[in-house]
Amino acid sequence: MSSTFGELFRIHTFGESHGGGVGVVIDGCPPRIAVSEAQIQRELERRRPGQSEIVTPRKEADTAEILSGIHDGLTLGTPIAILVRNTDHRPASYEEMAATYRPSHADYTYDAKFGIRAPTGGGRASARETIGRVAAAAVARQVLDAYHPGIEILAWVKSIQHLAASVDPATITAATIESNIVRTGDPAMVEAMIGLIKAVRSEGNSVGGVIECVIRGCPPGLGEPVFDKLEADLAKAMLSLPATKGFEIGSGFGGTLLTGREHNDPFRMLEGKVRTTSNHSGGVQGGISNGEPIFFRIAFKPTATIMSIQQTVTASGEDAELEGRGRHDACVLPRAVPIVEAMATLVLTDHLLRQRCLDRA
Repeated sequence: MSSTFGELFRIHTFGESHGGGVGVVIDGCPPRIAVSEAQIQRELERRRPGQSEIVTPRKEADTAEILSGIHDGLTLGTPIAILVRNTDHRPASYEEMAATYRPSHADYTYDAKFGIRAPTGGGRASARETIGRVAAAAVARQVLDAYHPGIEILAWVKSIQHLAASVDPATITAATIESNIVRTGDPAMVEAMIGLIKAVRSEGNSVGGVIECVIRGCPPGLGEPVFDKLEADLAKAMLSLPATKGFEIGSGFGGTLLTGREHNDPFRMLEGKVRTTSNHSGGVQGGISNGEPIFFRIAFKPTATIMSIQQTVTASGEDAELEGRGRHDACVLPRAVPIVEAMATLVLTDHLLRQRCLDRA
């Protein structure tokens, strides 16, 4: 099973949703980087369950335990291991799922691949696995701050089903995003989005939507030609997240409606730097950052577990019915915002370290 991400800044996540704990081993982090444990904890707080009335009520403190790789607040250059223990797991809620496949979950596909699976909470397929990613990205963020301060990575909820926010990627702030429990960048849409999530949850249903992300202050030159293009690695990072079903950068699919003359981003000199007058490229050209804001969006499907009876089959091949149990998000987007930021941070940190190697060659 592939549980490793990155080339120079590599992470290896481990653990199951209802096992003893989840976490990450970070390999390739440079030495002598100042790391704040409080900053790691803040990011875990942003993605933890039970944080508001519109997310899963599972109660987890998600307290990070740093087991290795950091001494007196500085990285040693050796592997950094971070563990978060599961304290509110309830495997009894999943007894029926041990023999019956949940529609649109990974139950059947894990059985088809491995012949065995962890049925409680989805095991490795659970979004709880992303704790390791967020913890690793909190360390990566501090690497970015040390080597290239000024890079800003912000994600927000653009839409939930048919409700769409109006957000300017050039001016959106973290304070605006974190000021509401939906984590949308448009205060005018907060109450409507909360109401929609509550309504579908009361019906035993779920809903999806779109998250947008902008990276501001990224230097030109990050990304590798051909297979490790910056947008290709961003796409892989985002589509590796649970419940994701689409990725587009810059003009995305909308760019297909434009002509070349309309879509091209003309160059100009501004304060001694090469800049563009538009940004249909989304900050990446030829797979390499051009210094403009990197802008992309990710589609998240409705949560697969719903509290309604659905048609399915058993592991022994018999038709059956199954009603969702346990504690789940009716909409994953509010808690997915910090996870999107985390994956973007990991990609940027990895490519920044790769570029530093090239610059020193």
